[in-house]
Amino acid sequence: MAALSQQPVNEEVVAAAIAGVTMICRAQGHSLAQIQEWVLAEDDLLDQKTRQWLSKAVEVAWLSVDTLVVTTRCEGNC
Repeated sequence: MAALSQQPVNEEVVAAAIAGVTMICRAQGHSLAQIQEWVLAEDDLLDQKTRQWLSKAVEVAWLSVDTLVVTTRCEGNC
């Protein structure tokens, strides 16, 4: 995550940050619903439309991690 802060912000950096935070939350035992609840909570930083977009991005990252785990586990063993 620290290395990401040294790069200019672009779509790839944002996607990597979302995926990284999602993986950390999963490792800590949080559910997708919990993460989305936090993202959708009212705050002064993001408007509702941006929070909705971010919630969907977290869902995509969550599902992508599931796919990656299944694919990695099957390599050579399926």
